[in-house]
Amino acid sequence: MAETMIKPENSDLTTKERIRSVEKTLSIIKPDGVSRGLVGEVIKQLEAAKFQIAAMKLIHMTKAQAEGFYAVHKERPFFDSVTTFMSSGPAVVMVLKGENVIAEYREIMGATDHKKAAEGTIRKNYATDIEKNVVHGSDSPETAALEISYFFNRFELVD
Repeated sequence: MAETMIKPENSDLTTKERIRSVEKTLSIIKPDGVSRGLVGEVIKQLEAAKFQIAAMKLIHMTKAQAEGFYAVHKERPFFDSVTTFMSSGPAVVMVLKGENVIAEYREIMGATDHKKAAEGTIRKNYATDIEKNVVHGSDSPETAALEISYFFNRFELVD
């Protein structure tokens, strides 16, 4: 039996569409950003972009935890170096919330290779190499959901 969607008489499609465009994404200020004292600078840019911080904590991943997080890249040549780097010191993990936050945060981060990043982006301003590029951000809603759940449980998220 097919299910029928019942539409409320006073539905506001504009509001529903707007609610649907609000997303969450994972943001990591990587160990190089933390050790260089860039946490405040990065957060300042996120707040200027009008992103809401729905969760935030300071962590220090073990090598095994970093390997779990980057498991999709296990066969890639950079897997060992990125997991070693990500477990080398504290990192700040955050959940950002906002309309189209995934795409907008990726724009503010800049290209993975800081030499190719646009002027004014976090990576152009602060990265020192392709791996030590200060920040990480989810690349899709599906990835964001997986990455957020890797570091945060539902009780730690502020809606």
